[in-house]
Amino acid sequence: MSTAVQPKGATASTAPVDFLPLQGTDYVEFYVGNAKQAAHYYRTAFGFQPLAYAGPETGMRDRASYALRQQKLTFVFTTPLHETGPIADHVRRHGDGVKFLALRVDDATSAWNETTRRGGRSYMEPTRIQDDHGACVLSGIHTYGETVHLFVERKDYKGAFLPGYRPWSTPYFQTPETGLKYVDHCVGNVGWNQMNTWVSFYEDVMGFRNILSFDDNDISTEYSALMSKVMSNGNGFVKFPINEPAEGKKKSQVEEYLEFYNGEGVQHVALATDDIVRTVRDLRNRGVEFLQVPPSYYDDLLSRVGAIDESIDPLRELGVLVDRDDEGYLLQIFTKPVEDRPTLFFEIIQRKGAKSFGKGNFKALFEAIEREQATRGNL
Repeated sequence: MSTAVQPKGATASTAPVDFLPLQGTDYVEFYVGNAKQAAHYYRTAFGFQPLAYAGPETGMRDRASYALRQQKLTFVFTTPLHETGPIADHVRRHGDGVKFLALRVDDATSAWNETTRRGGRSYMEPTRIQDDHGACVLSGIHTYGETVHLFVERKDYKGAFLPGYRPWSTPYFQTPETGLKYVDHCVGNVGWNQMNTWVSFYEDVMGFRNILSFDDNDISTEYSALMSKVMSNGNGFVKFPINEPAEGKKKSQVEEYLEFYNGEGVQHVALATDDIVRTVRDLRNRGVEFLQVPPSYYDDLLSRVGAIDESIDPLRELGVLVDRDDEGYLLQIFTKPVEDRPTLFFEIIQRKGAKSFGKGNFKALFEAIEREQATRGNL
């Protein structure tokens, strides 16, 4: 992960103070229709390992939650136990989707104070929760749609995950990891003419900066287009690209998402790996489906991106895309939607120095997405 670079000519006294120092993504929590089955899928298909459980047996009367981990990646799957309530409403409206993008901080009270006084809408005031393993402090603010940023302070906690959870293991069912390491970035889809509103939110409320922008000339095909801006926190550990639809002849992928998710939300989570060929091969062998680009994409690959360490043959076999910027290159591939609604999907990414987001792959990628939209009758 990148580190913050002090502006040229700045000194310790003149450099901007990061009022919201983030240590990275603590966890991503999904509200789903059946958490037990979702957890089984992510263990079997993606190689996550069981970590912790909360439910009626631990005093949670309205939900069941399963926490899974792989390296520095933690996913939580939560399902409602009754037909009414905010969790059931969320699943009914959106299907399975991301509810919480939880960010690790040293001081959750300061994080809440700083963001709410800058205009952030409070989701949870600083709350101390504890059990025999110590205490955590949680707070949170709303962002686009029904998505929430939780601030997690866990320096005084030694338990498996959070107070209220108990360790969870199933020795009779074990699957190896697939080489996924951490959250590289999370992409949000917002409505027409809303991108700049949320760019301003991340700048003003959370102290992020806009590090890259793409307009409909950068991200377009014959039929559809979108615009995107990448927001990054001060140290570069947390990046949130934001997508907005743009005018085109037919329905864009963002419009399709907004229609089927019934609103704004997290479009995809990018998961980092150090060996994309091994990771993608493992995932494919476990049933994860990926978008495919035409074989002709690889005919002039080296002339477009220069020399790379990897052999072209496995990249062509798996459909892995390559792009280069001034600092190196990256390899990336995108899954198909992981549920029946064409909403949430995942990106697998390996960075070999590059800090960009694959601009050179946009046309091939979005044409592949359009082919999938066409098969669903949604283009």
